[in-house]
Amino acid sequence: MNETLTERARRVRFVIFDVDGVLTDGSLFLDDDGRQYKAFNSKDGQGMRMLADSGVQVGILTGRRSGVVEHRMRDLGIRLVVQGRRDKLEALGGLLADAGVGADETAYVGDDVVDLPVMRRVALAVAVADAHALVREHAHYVTRQPGGRGAAREVCEFIMEAQGTLQAAMAAYLR
Repeated sequence: MNETLTERARRVRFVIFDVDGVLTDGSLFLDDDGRQYKAFNSKDGQGMRMLADSGVQVGILTGRRSGVVEHRMRDLGIRLVVQGRRDKLEALGGLLADAGVGADETAYVGDDVVDLPVMRRVALAVAVADAHALVREHAHYVTRQPGGRGAAREVCEFIMEAQGTLQAAMAAYLR
């Protein structure tokens, strides 16, 4: 691991995830009545739970509004959820205040150019493997896994490893 990257990850107390293209593969499924469906990766959800259990807060910041996201985040116990905010940088301040942290203690995981303003403000900017090229260029860390296919889990475990909490979390499952 790059020492600078590890140091950034050690300082993280709050991780904010985009949804479409990060927690999903970016596909939007709509039925004839306009109802929206999304597919989430259960391993990503487990990673988010483990990260939260390790003491790092987890939040959501997405430009779209979806009841599916509300249900999934409630299921995961994530209460810091901001939806329907196209200007993510404007929304960031309120989310940080709700979490009680500064941008210098925050990581953001994104995939498209609308995520860049937030990524450029936080301590650890992460792009998923299949993110837009400009987003990857401005990220401190680019995942090996694509959005919706393990990228979030990879980020959670990377931060936990840097903070020395991953082994204890995994050991709990080896009893």
